[in-house]
Amino acid sequence: MDKESTLNKLEKEIEQLTISEQLELIERIIRRIKKIKQTGKPFEWDKLYGIGKGLWKDEDAQEYVNRLREDRI
Repeated sequence: MDKESTLNKLEKEIEQLTISEQLELIERIIRRIKKIKQTGKPFEWDKLYGIGKGLWKDEDAQEYVNRLREDRI
């Protein structure tokens, strides 16, 4: 289904709502847009790749986990 037909279908559905329901829908859409606008663009996780390279160099993984567990006790 293309974008235009989806919008037309939504518009027909909206026309079936009461004025009060339509206003509620508008408010929900506005809140959703504001939330997206506040967060900005999505975080690009792939830019983190390799950032910690060498951070645990020459450290055994199990010893690292054991040390973390000891710190919690």
